[in-house]
Amino acid sequence: MSAVRESRTVLCVDDEKHILSALRRLFRTQGYEVLTEESARAGLALLETRPVDVVISDMRMPEMDGVEFLEQVRLRSPDSMRLLLTGNADVRLILDAVNRGEIHRYITKPWDDHEMSLVVRHALERKALVEEQRRLEALTQSQNERLRELNQSLEAKVAARTAQLEASNDKLKRNFLTSIQVFSSIIELRCAKLAGHSRRVADLARRLARRLDVDARDTQLIFIAGLLHNIGKVGFADAMLEMPVSRMNGELLGLYRRYPERGEQLLMPLEELREAATLVRSHQERFDGEGFPDRLAGLDIPLGARILALASDYDNLQIGVLAEHSLRPEQAAKLVIDSRGKRYDPMVVAAFEELTSGRVPVEPKHDWARRVHELHPGMRTSRDLVRGDGSLLLSAEHVLTERMIRQLSEFEKLTDTVLTVYVNLEGATQ
Repeated sequence: MSAVRESRTVLCVDDEKHILSALRRLFRTQGYEVLTEESARAGLALLETRPVDVVISDMRMPEMDGVEFLEQVRLRSPDSMRLLLTGNADVRLILDAVNRGEIHRYITKPWDDHEMSLVVRHALERKALVEEQRRLEALTQSQNERLRELNQSLEAKVAARTAQLEASNDKLKRNFLTSIQVFSSIIELRCAKLAGHSRRVADLARRLARRLDVDARDTQLIFIAGLLHNIGKVGFADAMLEMPVSRMNGELLGLYRRYPERGEQLLMPLEELREAATLVRSHQERFDGEGFPDRLAGLDIPLGARILALASDYDNLQIGVLAEHSLRPEQAAKLVIDSRGKRYDPMVVAAFEELTSGRVPVEPKHDWARRVHELHPGMRTSRDLVRGDGSLLLSAEHVLTERMIRQLSEFEKLTDTVLTVYVNLEGATQ
């Protein structure tokens, strides 16, 4: 989050000139533009002509008291942060100001300059946070709309090519999954420790689902939800993305706990993602009912969400999202297993134990590893091609073309790396 801008404007309204003079001297030394008015009506008239970031009003004024004035400010300039300056501690009046004017804070006279400065600064920082969140939400909505338009365009093309329906549908599914993978990396580009997190969570969730004999369609749905489970964090400031959950409290923790619900809201406009959106909403629920946002418990939590809860926490424990200190895989696994029946479904934990203990045989891969210079047009990738930082270069099931192979070769030269590409057996020769 950036610091509060020096161009912020503070409006002080009080019928006592010496109070206005004191406030003007205090705030001008801090780089704010300070406006003063000696009556509530004059203050309201000024708000009609220009935006104001913070409004400070005295409680007792002729014609209109501070409660009525701040209520009018809320109606006419809802984005202005509202502070009440009062010479008494009348709880009823203060509650009236909170209910009607929705004030941010109240300050008693005589005030301490340092405390007054902190209150105004905190109000401005909160306003800046709200503005940044709105900007990011608008950006996300725009990207969501673009993705919807792309999907509609693809569906129209598939409908127009009835003769090639089966092949076109396969291609559409692959492209849609690739779009989701790219979309899910938006947050990870802003926070280094999150790089590759969504892909790892989705992969572990898919393996757990298979171990639990979940059918292929629902397994794919859980995989997609795993890629998108953190999308509700898109409105978080960079500093909040970097902060471990264990250090959050108060308003910050409240904002954090709304991200699963926000993720559902962002995905619901896309019909293809509505089922995944339900899993995204519930992936922070706990088996004992102490999770959020709905405090679901036990089997009331969708199975996919129960799987994602374990997969997400297991990776978050290792990258420092939940606590300040990152854990080794075996330490994270022990914490997960010890939380059986509390945070996690015992059935999902049992499947996780089998996967991590090595008792589950590794499924043989019917593919071959190839260097880029060994690739040929027509080969089909069998696994996602991922960079070292976790970002996706090429998704599985892509048919390689001469142009793709040339681009991979150029990428190796530019980054001084050696890529290993896995291709299906029928498209490779030993």
